[in-house]
Amino acid sequence: MNDIEIKRRDIRPALVFLSGELIAVPIPLEREEVILGRALEADVRVNDTQVSRQHARVTTQIDPSTGSSQYFLSDLNSRNGTFLNGDRITMSRLTNGDKIAIGETLLRFDLLDEIDREYQRQIHRLISHDDLTGLLSSRSFFSELRREASRATTENRPFCVLMMDGDHFKGVNDKYGHLTGSKTIEEIGLSIMADLRSGDAAARFGGDEFAAFLLDAEMPQALVAAERMRASIERREFSVVQPGRTSEKHHITVSIGVASFPEDSSDPIELVEMADSALYRAKRDGRNRVAAYRDMTHEELSRHLPSRRR
Repeated sequence: MNDIEIKRRDIRPALVFLSGELIAVPIPLEREEVILGRALEADVRVNDTQVSRQHARVTTQIDPSTGSSQYFLSDLNSRNGTFLNGDRITMSRLTNGDKIAIGETLLRFDLLDEIDREYQRQIHRLISHDDLTGLLSSRSFFSELRREASRATTENRPFCVLMMDGDHFKGVNDKYGHLTGSKTIEEIGLSIMADLRSGDAAARFGGDEFAAFLLDAEMPQALVAAERMRASIERREFSVVQPGRTSEKHHITVSIGVASFPEDSSDPIELVEMADSALYRAKRDGRNRVAAYRDMTHEELSRHLPSRRR
């Protein structure tokens, strides 16, 4: 028996999102009871205002006569009901390929082998990530940002949003061509990712515009991180993609704007707009610099930043 045959026998149940922010994501059903809902503590969290906090439950039961697993979907007295293949249900047995609708979100119950699971993960990656840089798409970034804002509100924890844009990027395309321009965008993305911590997220918004959010960071820490990103890109030698000029390098800089949660705003969309406003202030002040949406006093900076060791 070859490896593929072995993998195909590893069948596991999963819910696959067919709509919404997590489209194509397979959620493994690894516990005997899995709660679907809008609450932060739900096992499968659905960011949909039409979904109740605890909306539905999937349970696994073992058939004593055969030893095989059986799966059941139950509604948890939700406000708008749980639908299976178009019919509103209280409790019903699930079979492979069944469609589940809760609120405006559609999911499919699937029995997936390892190849199927990897396929679904790759499909989601293609949908949710930028092809050129591998960073999140803007849609996925806002989805992650909304989740982080909910978590931060519940746990009373800060975070910051960064907006970044290349300085005089048109000059790169004009001088070296669009292949070099595309390669430069890819390498800026790599540089940004290298300076992020685990759990932070970055996205390409389009063109040479990027965004990121930094977990558990107040404004002073975010300004330090943003300055580190800016300096890394300023020092980097970017590739030139032209015949006969492969050893040639070029340089580019970025400007960065920063906004903080919750001091500047507790609304994730507004935070991005504020960071974007700070970005354009950095551009107006001469480019290749970091600007905060809200100016901080020397005392605030000193209170939050660690003292430097000589």
